Amino acid sequence: MKTFSYVVKDAEGIHARPAGELVKLVKSFKSTVKIGKAGKTAQNASKIFGVMGLGVKQGESVDFTIEGEDEETAAAEIQKFMETNL
Repeated sequence: MKTFSYVVKDAEGIHARPAGELVKLVKSFKSTVKIGKAGKTAQNASKIFGVMGLGVKQGESVDFTIEGEDEETAAAEIQKFMETNL
């Protein structure tokens, strides 16, 4: 299991466009990816409504938990995506 946290820097937080791109990225891995904020967790980050439902704003921290056969690659790629896009 791999975990990491990321503080969102985008002025609009996690809004529709990057949320959709994040979901698409998550779906490309075999591992299960969970995203959470302040005790609230989307059990499956491959669902747009789960990601958007967290209502992540600029300056808030999100926590990722990745578990599965390609967790190392998934964690690295998701962290890179977050740093580049949010």
